[in-house]
Amino acid sequence: MGDGMADHAISSLGGKTPLQVADKPCMDWLAKHGRCGMLSTVPEGFPPGSEVANTSILGYDLDKVYEGRGPLEAASIGYDLKEDEMAIRCNIITLADGRIVTHNGGNLQTQDAAVLIDFLNEHLGSERVRFVRGIQYRHLLVIKGGNKHIVCNPPHDHPNEEWRPLLVRSEEGWEDRRDGLHTLTGRETADLLNDLILRSQELLARHPYNQNKLAAGERPANSIWPWSGGYRPSMQTLAARFPQIRKGTVISAVDLIQGIGSYAGLKIVKVEGATGLADTNYEGKAQAAIEALQTDDFVFVHVEATDEAGHDGDLDLKLRAINYLDQRLIRPVFEALKQNREPVAVAVLPDHPTPVELRIHVNEPVPFVFWYDGIEADAVQQYDELSCSEGCYGLLKKDEFITKFMAL
Repeated sequence: MGDGMADHAISSLGGKTPLQVADKPCMDWLAKHGRCGMLSTVPEGFPPGSEVANTSILGYDLDKVYEGRGPLEAASIGYDLKEDEMAIRCNIITLADGRIVTHNGGNLQTQDAAVLIDFLNEHLGSERVRFVRGIQYRHLLVIKGGNKHIVCNPPHDHPNEEWRPLLVRSEEGWEDRRDGLHTLTGRETADLLNDLILRSQELLARHPYNQNKLAAGERPANSIWPWSGGYRPSMQTLAARFPQIRKGTVISAVDLIQGIGSYAGLKIVKVEGATGLADTNYEGKAQAAIEALQTDDFVFVHVEATDEAGHDGDLDLKLRAINYLDQRLIRPVFEALKQNREPVAVAVLPDHPTPVELRIHVNEPVPFVFWYDGIEADAVQQYDELSCSEGCYGLLKKDEFITKFMAL
């Protein structure tokens, strides 16, 4: 899973997409010798986020299981979300001149973020409010009695936009309504979150970490930004749905993906040096996947680097990240599969496009390829958005992707 790997045609690439131009011989070989198609990963009415797309790719009905990112990341972190709690994703971001500069706090590192989260907990935490450490800029905010019926704006969807108009508000009709065990109204929850945002800015501005960043001319991590909240979801495991899967593993540096895997009944394998950025430990992820395939029936390997490059608007980095995924992760896994006595089916795809010229997720179909030794190939010759649209599978939706993959 190359997160956000799909893109749009770019004039500086001669009207081609990064996937059409990038050096990716393994993906191209799989496409030439496999069977391809396009997949719509975001059902109608849902935002084009990774929490939606990855859950959909695994075949879950979003109308039944979707609760936002917060609860999924709670599962990954190991936080036991109670029935009366709302979990909401909490970025630490960079603001300047009244605008959102970056969604990632200037590429905030985990060890620095831990200090800031502890600092925020000390000054803003209470019996109702709790900050929970994640990794890098991605953290969790738990609100006892919080109401999920609020409208939030993901910071990565609003680069360089004014932040005040993007503050949290109640869903229409929920301003004065409560939701079962969740005792705050929509308006009360929105007001609480907005107060935390404003107070966090005052606190983080005077923290030594940010003072040093500013003195060095670097971007500070100077505001929290909560979004995508929900309650504890109810998801059937993959093993309960597919007899092909008795044991499974998820390998990712991202709490969200680990959380989806946890609810899907997959074992979480954390790889040392896996960062969620282009400098991630591709070789370590490849080795973890190879080892998991010795005992498990299903292995889901996720790489965030291509998505982060898209959000940063960095075309050169995205091309490089596609090459790294191809050569440093897919190639060693594929070489190991040649030595495997058991037949193994492989799928390669993004979860959604993150075009470098837009710097946001978009709801558009993504290219995929299926391969196993002996599969009858279709006419596709390389792996990219245009080529795969001519593949034999056409356009798949909902659980068609995972169902066809399991049928291999």
